[in-house]
Amino acid sequence: MYAASCHTYLIALGSNRRHVRHGAPAKVLAAALERLAAEGLRVEARSPVVGSAPIGPSLRRYANGAAMVTSTLDPPALLALLKRVERAFGRRRGQRWGTRVLDLDIVMWSKGRWSSRDLTIPHREFRKRRFVLDPAAAIAPSWRDPASGLTLRQLRARLTRLERLPR
Repeated sequence: MYAASCHTYLIALGSNRRHVRHGAPAKVLAAALERLAAEGLRVEARSPVVGSAPIGPSLRRYANGAAMVTSTLDPPALLALLKRVERAFGRRRGQRWGTRVLDLDIVMWSKGRWSSRDLTIPHREFRKRRFVLDPAAAIAPSWRDPASGLTLRQLRARLTRLERLPR
C-alpha cells in the first residue's frame, strides 16, 4: 500500500483549548492523530506532548507535539486534509494566534521544498520555534532542513544554546 510514491511529512500539532468530547489539549492532540490515521495517513512516529507559552494575545498555554506521517497525498492535498480535520475539531477562522482547539501545520516533507500561494515547505517559522523543534527533534533528530542543511537536532541546539552576555 505504501510504495515509492509515498511521501513522509513532519506535522506540528498544537492545542490550547479544551474540546467538548476529547477534553484537555494534550488529549486533543492524541485524538487528532487518531483522526489522521482514520483519514488514511500512516502515523510513523509521535512525539511526547510539551507545554509552551502562547504567541500573541492568547493567555492559555499550549500543548504541542509532532508526528511523522506517510501518505500518497501531495502537499496541497495534505494541507486540505489537515484543514478539514481542524474544522472538524472546532477550529474557527478569526484572530491570528488566538486560542484554538487544534492547529496542524506541515513543517517538512521528504521531497525537500514546496512553494505555492497557500503553502510553503519547510514552514517559514519553524526554525525559530522551540515548541516545534523540541517535539520534532525528539522523533526525527537527523532530518535535515533543506534550506540550512542543519539537522533538527542542530537547529534545536542553536535555538536553546546559552549566549554569553557582552561585557
